[in-house]
Amino acid sequence: MTRRWTMGVRLAEVTDPTAVDALAPPAHRILQDLVSSGAALGWALPPAQSEVRDLLTELVEGAATAEAALLVAYASGDDIPAAVGFDPPKPLPDGSVLAGLGYWRRYQRQTHRPHADLERVAVAAGHQGRGIGRALTEGLVASARKAGIEVLTLDARGDNERALTLYRTLGFNEYGRLVDFVAVGHLRYDKVFYALDLRHPWPRL
Repeated sequence: MTRRWTMGVRLAEVTDPTAVDALAPPAHRILQDLVSSGAALGWALPPAQSEVRDLLTELVEGAATAEAALLVAYASGDDIPAAVGFDPPKPLPDGSVLAGLGYWRRYQRQTHRPHADLERVAVAAGHQGRGIGRALTEGLVASARKAGIEVLTLDARGDNERALTLYRTLGFNEYGRLVDFVAVGHLRYDKVFYALDLRHPWPRL
């Protein structure tokens, strides 16, 4: 599935396993850059490229049986800076580069099988503030609804107010909070739990 969006951004749901080889290096670049800058993505240290490749492979394989969904955003490569320590992003034939990605995975516990967790949404630093995170999140919600997911959950670090505000505007509700639960070195942050019940109509999608 491919969707056109504003400002030259193209959203695509990745379902072809052969796409992982080309996708892994730019996805790793985005995640390493963000985690190195302190982004709240669940890693204390930047992931290795092999870890990112394995993750993408698992997601694409899961997409075949509605166990997962991987959505990526491509944008013009003209204005995205290279991450420190890396060569400039390699554009596709149409001149675009990977600008962001996000995914959900279905719960494995038998009693939770109707539900899924929106695990990560990541947008390259050079493309933040353009609405790509919102577009990815809306696309993932639509994908989960299409797959028959009943409740889509997520968790976020308590200081990530931009993301928390986005989730609230998309209909997610906070259902729990662990105070000072996330440890980043000597710092402690709340872990906030949100959920969106997809069994009820949502006019946005």
